[in-house]
Amino acid sequence: MNIKEAADKLGITPRTIRFYEKKGLLSPAKQQNNLYRSFSEQDLWRLQTIVALREAHLSLSDIKQALEKLERNGVEELRYYLEMQRSALMSEWLQLKQAVETTDRMIELVQRERTLPLEHLFGLANASKQLREQRAGWKDRWDFNRLAPTHDERVAANEGDYADYEDALERVVRLIRPQQNERGLDIGTGTGNLAGKFLTASCHMSAVDQSREMLRLCREKHPEIETRLGNFLALPFLREQFDFVVTSFAFHHLTGNQQQLALEEMDRVLKPGGRIAIADLMASAEEGDRPTSSYPEARTLSHWFENRNYFVQLCRLNERLHILYADKKEHPYAGS
Repeated sequence: MNIKEAADKLGITPRTIRFYEKKGLLSPAKQQNNLYRSFSEQDLWRLQTIVALREAHLSLSDIKQALEKLERNGVEELRYYLEMQRSALMSEWLQLKQAVETTDRMIELVQRERTLPLEHLFGLANASKQLREQRAGWKDRWDFNRLAPTHDERVAANEGDYADYEDALERVVRLIRPQQNERGLDIGTGTGNLAGKFLTASCHMSAVDQSREMLRLCREKHPEIETRLGNFLALPFLREQFDFVVTSFAFHHLTGNQQQLALEEMDRVLKPGGRIAIADLMASAEEGDRPTSSYPEARTLSHWFENRNYFVQLCRLNERLHILYADKKEHPYAGS
């Protein structure tokens, strides 16, 4: 197949193909008598892959690396690259959405004040900047890829930070009361221990984690679960996708400001009337008054949900471990 035929088949121009060749992304054979390019089925497959990855907004250098690793390590490496790109695109989309919302509030201010309220405008801009920096500044400081192979052993020990681990997961399931065919999301899923418990209720589960190794083990244990690379601050889903959102033993890794952003993300992807459950190490009401406490404050988290018209239930399993359950359904006893 010559270059024009290849271009027509893929809906691109010969010039584009030459550009990819110049950048080292493909090297079709050339006929000896006239040096015209000749494209094999393998060349077409590679060119199709390049076109698809460009559509996913991968850079040429990223595509080159992805193709090299795909040839060496197979589809799993390409999946990882695509998941990284989806996570980056979602973060960019959320930042753009935030910029639009900030601009809308600025317009409202100017219309209401009938002047240029510089102090308020600066405050809105500064708040927007802080949110952008929080999302961009997310880092895996714990090296969960390294911890993944021993994760299930550590939680099974039922001691230290993982005391009452299994009991906490079972209680989350009971509080959520999953219904058949509901969609659920587990954030910071690890190897999928909590998400896996909802499969017995015939739920459609999705799971997010920042660690590719944790997600790989999750898929090995529970092939039915849809896994996505991501984190609390930029969940790789559109709004109002899930009937319930859960997380266990992961939320406490966030800073105070990140916790607020994570709660907003949970609320964003939750359907109206949905439920949320957080099982984690938290500071009790008494400990919350101590500035030295490094855990999320149970009282602060409860107030966040209550201020957004959630019904909140808080359970304490041991000195540190709490479960916070929140939903937006009407409860006749919610005001009592």
